[in-house]
Amino acid sequence: MKLTEPMKDTEAIFSAALKAVDPYGCIKENMTQVKELYSYGEYEELYVIAAGKGAYAMCKAAEEQLGDLITKGIAVTKYGHGGVLHKIKMLEASHPLPDDKGVAAGEKLIELLKDSREKTLLLCLISGGGSALLVAPSEGVSLEDKKKTTDLLLKAGAEIDELNCVRKHLSRLKGGRLAQLASPSTIISFILSDVIGDHLDIIASGPTSADRSTFKDALAVIEKSKIKDYTPPSVLNFLTAGSIGLVEETPKPGSEVLDRVKNEIVGNNSIALEAAKEKALALGYKVELTTSALSGEASKVASQMAKEAVRRRKSQGPGEKLCLLSGGETTVKVKGNGKGGRNMELALVFADKIKGKKGITLLSAGTDGTDGPTDAAGAIVDGATVIDAEAKGLDASDFLKNNDSYHFFSRSSGLFKTGPTGTNVMDIQVMIIEGDG
Repeated sequence: MKLTEPMKDTEAIFSAALKAVDPYGCIKENMTQVKELYSYGEYEELYVIAAGKGAYAMCKAAEEQLGDLITKGIAVTKYGHGGVLHKIKMLEASHPLPDDKGVAAGEKLIELLKDSREKTLLLCLISGGGSALLVAPSEGVSLEDKKKTTDLLLKAGAEIDELNCVRKHLSRLKGGRLAQLASPSTIISFILSDVIGDHLDIIASGPTSADRSTFKDALAVIEKSKIKDYTPPSVLNFLTAGSIGLVEETPKPGSEVLDRVKNEIVGNNSIALEAAKEKALALGYKVELTTSALSGEASKVASQMAKEAVRRRKSQGPGEKLCLLSGGETTVKVKGNGKGGRNMELALVFADKIKGKKGITLLSAGTDGTDGPTDAAGAIVDGATVIDAEAKGLDASDFLKNNDSYHFFSRSSGLFKTGPTGTNVMDIQVMIIEGDG
């Protein structure tokens, strides 16, 4: 595909956003306070634990800055997102559905936590994807049953807070339980947020934060998602036991096991959007940040965005250039058996709605470089996207019915690939609207 100038600009703007939330830089600038805390606190050992898609870059920065202060550590990231570390053991596992490698990594993390004591300083480096990678199923719940439940929730279009509510209550590490296992050590967590509102108990399912949700809430999510009849009995039995007090709840606000925990957000979607704004301004665009909390079903969001784009273009004067920026995380209710992700689905619906219209371009992509179970971050579209595809015999509506946006774009044009970025602060949409002339 030959990129138009607006398409090239969307890529440049997206790249600027990524640079602002690079995990390496975010952690490097915060290591001085770790050194000071370790020195003044008279600690005898420094452990490092990392989980998420940004784990490698975060650990690399920690190793370079802390050096021999690090006693030992374990990091787990998604397959293909790791690298060579020296003081910290780097492990890889599956995402978004956990696997046996994730379980093995979880057990290693638990063993390390058992070695911690009052004179231990534990540095936790948390990023998006941590919920799937911090795998330690609760007693009586198998990995397969947990995977099936997660898959059912994902396909039902559950919001991230709903999904993580269930995952927290089926885990020995999530929902503050990591901090509970590490008590009475001191914990400092640096966190890259991949959730709307930066809620600490939702990011990576809150391993070091108080949990606001309950077992009853988890059961309510399963009811709301209409998956109860398909949910494994072991999962329902465990959640039910917890709801009537037969299983200990996750640590709540005020719990003493969290007294020596400090959680700090070091990167999020808002920071990325601000950098995108600066780049767009430098490229000569008038810029508006519409929201950093975009949510809802991808197809409905795309339709609304398309209507707004058409409306805004009508008011554009000759030669005027407008860039609308948004971020967040939509969902997709999977009804077909195709291949795709929320960004590609959003982009394809948007492209279909602006078919034949000039002066409108959209890039929608995940900041982690992965959209669903694909090798693409998202897609770039304009008014010619669907017309060009139709010339090749491709019908956008057929692909959408089968949730097969990836194959639509791969067989026509528009796939946006970055490779693993090492970060994850949700998704970003860059929309360019140009006036005639």
